[in-house]
Amino acid sequence: MDRQEQIEMLLDHYEHPRHRHADEGADVVMPGGNPGCGDVITVYLTVDEDGKSVKDVSFVGEGCTISQAAASILMEMIHDEKWDLDTIVNTDYHAMMDILGAEAVQSRPKCATLALGTLKAAVQKYLRDRMLADARLDAIEAENEEMGIVTGEAALEQADDEAARSH
Repeated sequence: MDRQEQIEMLLDHYEHPRHRHADEGADVVMPGGNPGCGDVITVYLTVDEDGKSVKDVSFVGEGCTISQAAASILMEMIHDEKWDLDTIVNTDYHAMMDILGAEAVQSRPKCATLALGTLKAAVQKYLRDRMLADARLDAIEAENEEMGIVTGEAALEQADDEAARSH
């Protein structure tokens, strides 16, 4: 794809974004931004029951042509190519720039990779939340609190407070 075709693809996705909508029922809603130029994006990720496949992904946002077109292109690729969570986590930022057309986006790498970085953060949050749920940590913490048991940093702080009071 030559530079002109890359620019036309970016403009098409900016003017006619794919999968651009909020999904309040998503498993993860992850905002992201590029403070340097004001680009913002929110990714909505829903994971399939298998815990590994993307069931749905969409975005909303505002910003430059590159950041918003990149989000649209990424969402379309995930849907069309049936990406799983591992593929998202392992997708390299440079590969994303190549997909968009490195020559067309080389001066704006943060804009070009904002959607991918935000989506990776959404996947990490999903995996972390699932790990916590699988480990029943919330239930254990609730049981300990009910019994008046203090653990972790709170226990150390309480022990330090007790030691300071006894001196």
